[in-house]
Amino acid sequence: MVAEREAGEVEVLEGDEGEPEVGRHRDVGREMLETPISELKRSPAVTVAPEATVAKVVELMRKKKVGVVLVKKGAKFLGIFSERDLVRRAMEAKSWARAPVKKFMAPSPETLKLSDPVAYALNKMSVLRYPHVPLVDKAGKPAGVISVRDIVDFIVELCPEEILNLPSTPALANHPTVDGD
Repeated sequence: MVAEREAGEVEVLEGDEGEPEVGRHRDVGREMLETPISELKRSPAVTVAPEATVAKVVELMRKKKVGVVLVKKGAKFLGIFSERDLVRRAMEAKSWARAPVKKFMAPSPETLKLSDPVAYALNKMSVLRYPHVPLVDKAGKPAGVISVRDIVDFIVELCPEEILNLPSTPALANHPTVDGD
């Protein structure tokens, strides 16, 4: 309901705000190019030795609730082992549970630095189909992992009202047409 004021001003009453302008108040693309990965909430680096058995690594992944572990020897980053590696490579092998994780890890994966923009992580995830990208510090030591989930959470932080206040199903939304109707 709109109330008329004396000087011809229109007062918008609570509940008459209308539909939010989704994503129009922020340039999400620019934010992704300008925000360093270090500013995102992201998964910690869970690391294992290359000699650790796949069974022990899987148990650690389950306990820590992570989808990947970084494989390192001392300070040297060797590779990454993911749920996908378990299903696609390890489980096909005989006695896979007792085999060392280095046998099934992805060696020398592409990495990003904490100072790299979020857009570069999204690029690797889209183009290379990586659900997780290992992060390294300036010395090349494992510093964490960024996941698709971390980026989705970042996008939600950029537009929380528009995303978190959507109706439970798209059919309930009253989206305006291109002509504004």
